[in-house]
Amino acid sequence: MNNSIYDFSVKQINGKEIHLSEFKGQVLLIVNTASKCGFTPQFEGLEKLYIKHKDKGFAVLGFPCNQFKNQDPDTDENIMSFCSLNYGVTFPMFSKINVNGKSQHPLYKFLKEKKSGFLSGTIKWNFTKFLVDREGNIINRFGPSTEPADIEKHIENIL
Repeated sequence: MNNSIYDFSVKQINGKEIHLSEFKGQVLLIVNTASKCGFTPQFEGLEKLYIKHKDKGFAVLGFPCNQFKNQDPDTDENIMSFCSLNYGVTFPMFSKINVNGKSQHPLYKFLKEKKSGFLSGTIKWNFTKFLVDREGNIINRFGPSTEPADIEKHIENIL
């Protein structure tokens, strides 16, 4: 039974399995990403947030997902290359996952149970964001159209 965000293991984009407990004590913004989406430019804003606040104990965790109109069909290696070259992404990126359905990653099942979306418990699109405090509590959920800069005040409040 997973009672905390720290109970989950995830695969980094380089294939190495890590335990989310490695992020214990940090404020996290967990985002399902896509490289070929109208919201893809948000990578730039996510990176700015990460760079500005990482020394205060903040991290963005990016989880590529190809469940929405085939907007991230590439390999993990190509996704990371795209994010680095086009948006300078240095925040932790993870292996491609599913965020909905029978094959959804257990982390996303947990996140959605803690903070369901408007009118449903599913993820509606790429770049849905979950804000997690230093104790691992899911504080807020932001829709895809919420720009990273608009989340900064929420991050600063819990840093």
